[in-house]
Amino acid sequence: MAIEGLMKEGFVTTSLDKVINWARTGSLWPMTFGLACCAVEMMEAGSSRYDLDRFGIVFRPTPRQSDLMIVAGTLTNKMAPALRKVYDQMPEPKYVLSMGSCANGGGYYHYSYAVVRGCDRIVPVDVYVPGCPPRPEALLEGLLLLQNQIQHQPRPLSWVVGEQSVSQITKPTLRDIKHESRIQVTNLDSPDLS
Repeated sequence: MAIEGLMKEGFVTTSLDKVINWARTGSLWPMTFGLACCAVEMMEAGSSRYDLDRFGIVFRPTPRQSDLMIVAGTLTNKMAPALRKVYDQMPEPKYVLSMGSCANGGGYYHYSYAVVRGCDRIVPVDVYVPGCPPRPEALLEGLLLLQNQIQHQPRPLSWVVGEQSVSQITKPTLRDIKHESRIQVTNLDSPDLS
């Protein structure tokens, strides 16, 4: 139906799931969890040059008002319980974006005794943004990927009311979903030396 038909008829039909997911994609409120140098790039992404406000992304200082956590930087063992506590305080539905190689897998400090080898060991991660530190454009790309993922969720809520009980859907992480394809990429053919 063209826009003229919409103006003539005066109504639109759609499902409630699509409306709720559309509203969620346009109103992501990230809880900033800046731990290291990646936090500077995250702050730059919120500046007037990149302007995350035009996507409906407004940084919030409290987990009770946030639905997205951006983990930016090196996560140490000492900080891991605080990360989990803040994540648990966020209301459902909640999403996590891991920003930078240190948050993704430990980065340069991977073999240190004090560094967690990826924040996905503490909280389920939805989108990984690679780089050291990733540019604001990369963070913006990750946020757009997350918005696309939210828009195509089959259910707006993660709780299912059954006949006898209420259960929560366990959502697989992006790491688990793409594990097989990433393993195939690392099994490269040897270069032809002849």
